[in-house]
Amino acid sequence: MCGMPQPPPVRRTPQRPARPDASMSLLNNVMDHSLDDGYAEAAARKRAEGQSGMPKTLRAKLGLAAGLVLAALVVTVGAAQARVAAPVVAKEREELIDRINQETQSADTLEGEVDSLRTHVGDMQREALKKHGGDKGELMGVLSGALAVHGPGVRLVVDDAKSAQTEGGSGPRESAGFADTGRVRDRDLQRVINGLWQSGAEAVSINGQRLTALSAIRAAGDAILVDNKPLVPPYTVLAVGDGQRLSTRFQDSPDGLYLHALKENFGIRTSISAQDDLRLPAAPSVIVRTAQPRAEQKGTS
Repeated sequence: MCGMPQPPPVRRTPQRPARPDASMSLLNNVMDHSLDDGYAEAAARKRAEGQSGMPKTLRAKLGLAAGLVLAALVVTVGAAQARVAAPVVAKEREELIDRINQETQSADTLEGEVDSLRTHVGDMQREALKKHGGDKGELMGVLSGALAVHGPGVRLVVDDAKSAQTEGGSGPRESAGFADTGRVRDRDLQRVINGLWQSGAEAVSINGQRLTALSAIRAAGDAILVDNKPLVPPYTVLAVGDGQRLSTRFQDSPDGLYLHALKENFGIRTSISAQDDLRLPAAPSVIVRTAQPRAEQKGTS
């Protein structure tokens, strides 16, 4: 009995269970291929060429060692060059010191010659005053400052205030452009000297420097110049004259009252006293000038 042909049995392939992270395919790809393909090919090529046998740390250490060796070489060469150049530098320094000493000696010699010539000129001027001044030649020499004088007078000392470097003030002196009102200014000394002349002084000096009719008291920064020579406080003013009378007349004069106001308002220190004998030197140089009467011009009608 022929039966109907039966179909061959079907083989079923067992299916793998689905991965739990199948939905995270992009993340899986990054984790499975953390090294880029280009980097992987380059690494493979270097390995094939034999260039990847030295670790990076070893190469870094070798580079550092080479840098240290180079630095040591530079320092050694510099030290050797300095050791070679040291004698030359020392010799040049000694030569420079010798030149400075020679120039200093030359300057001292020239300064001595200038002082000697100035003294000679002063002597000649005094002789000329005695010769051509007649019986008033000595008086002319005293008044002009060409002769040294001595006699009674007053000693006036003017000094900066104790707070001159730390404190300021307010008043006319500050409004005039002076930030430190406790310092003695050139105009203060000008008023003092003019007041002494007006009170009857016959000869005046400041810090040992004789004043004449042509003397100038000026300022250069914080320094006071008398005939272009700087002075430092305290300023000692000597004035030859009738001591007690000169002192009284000066203190009662407008300039003496001005000095008293500086003392009371700004702390400038002053002291005045009559002296029995003062000695004032002659002026270092006096310019002798002569005057002649002008001829009258006749007018034309």
